[in-house]
Amino acid sequence: MKKAIFIFGIMLFYLILGNVSENSNLIPKEAIRIRVLANSNSRADQEEKMKVKGKVENYLYNKLAYVNDINSANTIIENNLLELENVIENVYDGNFTINYGMNYFPEKEYKGIIYDEGYYNSLVISLGKGLGENWWCVLFPPLCMLEGNEMDDVEYRSLVGDLVNQYLK
Repeated sequence: MKKAIFIFGIMLFYLILGNVSENSNLIPKEAIRIRVLANSNSRADQEEKMKVKGKVENYLYNKLAYVNDINSANTIIENNLLELENVIENVYDGNFTINYGMNYFPEKEYKGIIYDEGYYNSLVISLGKGLGENWWCVLFPPLCMLEGNEMDDVEYRSLVGDLVNQYLK
C-alpha cells in the first residue's frame, strides 16, 4: 500500500510540475532573439527564407559561440551588421531590411510552450515585404544554434520520470 501511495504521489507531483513547465517561458530575461520574415508564403519565398536563415545562423554562430554575456553579444552583433548584410546579399537577390533593437514578437507556441507576445531585444530580418511566415529563435544565449547542432541520439530525461519508471518496474 505504501508503494502505491508513493507512486501516486510522485505521479501527482510529476503532473503538477509538467503543467508548470508547459506554461513557462524558457527564454532567459537577458536574451537576444532572431527572426527572419519571408516575403510571402509562396514556396519559393519560404525556401529563400530558409536559405537566408541558414547562412545568417551559421555566420552568427561563429561570432557568438563563445560569448558569455549579453553586453558582449550586443557589441558583436552591432559591429557586424554591415557584414551580415553582405552575408544576406550573397544568398538573397531581393530587397531586405535588418532591424536590431526592440522588435515586436507575436505570441508563439512551440513544443507545448507558450512564448508571450511583446517587444524583445532582437535581430529582425525582413525579406521583401516581410509578409510571409517567419522563423525565429534565441540568438543569445545561442539556443537555436544549439538546437541546430543537436544530435539525434540526445535523450532528455526527468528525475521524477526516472523515479516513477523505476518504481513501476
